[in-house]
Amino acid sequence: MDYIIIVAGGKGLRMGSDIPKQFLPIGGKPVLMRTLERFREYSANIQIILVLPEAQQEYWHQLCEEYNFDVEYTLANGGQTRFHSVQNGLAKVPDDAIGVVGVHDGVRPFPSIEVIRNCYETARQKKAVIPVIPVVETVRHLEGEKSKTVPRNDYRLVQTPQTFDIQLLKAANRQPYNDGFTDDASVVESFGYEITLVEGNRENIKITTPYDLKIAEVLINPC
Repeated sequence: MDYIIIVAGGKGLRMGSDIPKQFLPIGGKPVLMRTLERFREYSANIQIILVLPEAQQEYWHQLCEEYNFDVEYTLANGGQTRFHSVQNGLAKVPDDAIGVVGVHDGVRPFPSIEVIRNCYETARQKKAVIPVIPVVETVRHLEGEKSKTVPRNDYRLVQTPQTFDIQLLKAANRQPYNDGFTDDASVVESFGYEITLVEGNRENIKITTPYDLKIAEVLINPC
């Protein structure tokens, strides 16, 4: 059995909105609904676990009624950090479960079906997989007040879903939290496991600013 944990805990501060960014509409439907629908489109059988702060759950339920949203999912409470939110989501996965579990940003509604499939299928052999895309702009490394150009071919931009053998991610998430846990791959790396990279898709943007929202509208309704 495969699972996807969709983490949505944003407050919308960079969006300049009182409404958390995952609830803002794109193409007439809240971002988070489009994200859940994409994974249901990938698989009718994948178990979806949605992690939301308790303070946002009532509003989310209201939106589900308003939009007649009927994608099935299990709800988990958000934690103090992303790490703790994922722990709460993992707690909804049976301890003896065998398969692959993914973790995905709730404000990334455009992972391609091909990328999702590649992440899950590769994780069946490699056990820890993340999608990445090349860096296309020049990159400079800051050293105090100085900086220098570094080879951009040595770097990649990381996306989600990040996919793992269920038992591996459960074991890695039993580690004590530290500030170096910037994503789930960093948690698994800290546990001593190597990460495999697969190609992501550039449309798989993380919607965090008003500019991102405009790009998302274009992706939903291309000219």
